[in-house]
Amino acid sequence: MSEPVPPAPPRWRALLPFLGIAAVVGGLAAALAWTAGWLTPSRVTAPRLVDTIENGKPFVGFRRAHARGVCVAGYFEPTAEGAGLSKARVFTQARTPALGRMSIGGGDPNGPEAMARVRSLALQFDTDDGQQWRLAMNSFPFFAVSTPQAFAEQILASRPDPATGKPDPAKQQAFAQRHPEIANFMAWAQSAPWSSSYANTAYNGVHAFRFTNAAGEARYVRWSFVPQAPFEDFPPEQRQAAEASYLADELAARLARGPVRWTLAVTLAEAGDPIEDPSQPWPEDRQRVAAGTFVLERAYAEADGNCRDINFDPTILPEGIAASADPVLAARAAAYAVSFNRRQRERAAGEAN
Repeated sequence: MSEPVPPAPPRWRALLPFLGIAAVVGGLAAALAWTAGWLTPSRVTAPRLVDTIENGKPFVGFRRAHARGVCVAGYFEPTAEGAGLSKARVFTQARTPALGRMSIGGGDPNGPEAMARVRSLALQFDTDDGQQWRLAMNSFPFFAVSTPQAFAEQILASRPDPATGKPDPAKQQAFAQRHPEIANFMAWAQSAPWSSSYANTAYNGVHAFRFTNAAGEARYVRWSFVPQAPFEDFPPEQRQAAEASYLADELAARLARGPVRWTLAVTLAEAGDPIEDPSQPWPEDRQRVAAGTFVLERAYAEADGNCRDINFDPTILPEGIAASADPVLAARAAAYAVSFNRRQRERAAGEAN
């Protein structure tokens, strides 16, 4: 008598391995769709944020923000105090080469430099162990708002009314009521003196980062590049009379006389200080450590310089420095990537001037 033949397994069992694969692929697709904003039309995504900045009129081939700038190069020399805060190689290597960019705020590559309220310094440090530290700093001491959504709303509220050529006061007032944290930034913009040069401007990292030293001790910090060049005021009548390339020309003339220096000042957080909100200043009495000196030796046109094709993503960090969970920091990194990809595609396609 022959053995009974077992019944064939249900067909759905044979499909189980393929269903598992489909689930993984489907999950990845859903994640991509969520990231791109397809599933959440009202959520601010990096492409939407850059679209908002462009306002349908991008300057092809240029950065979508801080479009006008010059390449700079120099080096960084650390202090022993810096090495005590972070084990990053930049604080133990005697000298680290630096490539960077100085720029003004705004998306117009032809905008008059002297009239720009915001100036920026972006740097890339390359250490001898193959690591990089990229910094993206601005002349304002804190960010205007606390979330990416609020930043997108701020851009919309600040757009000029076609009828007047100026922002609508009602829209700006409504925005300020929804986001009262902007009061700190507005007070700075209205009262802080204007410096006369890229060289005597302070540049601030704004966000909090975590430094970890060789002993494993970790502290949250914020940093600033404090100019060693003396401050000189830049009154309105001089700004209005200046040439469009005033800041770049003044920097070139200054560098012809010798290098320009900034001190890297690291501020240490205490318990209760806001770590994930870049719109809130830390108390003035927080400890500050001089962690090193950045020496600027050369400046040259961006069209001729390597800095043009660098994405100065502030979340590219070496071992010993880590990003905080600040949502604005993450949004900046994502938006920078979108801007970089768009202008690189435009240049590759021959669309840029």
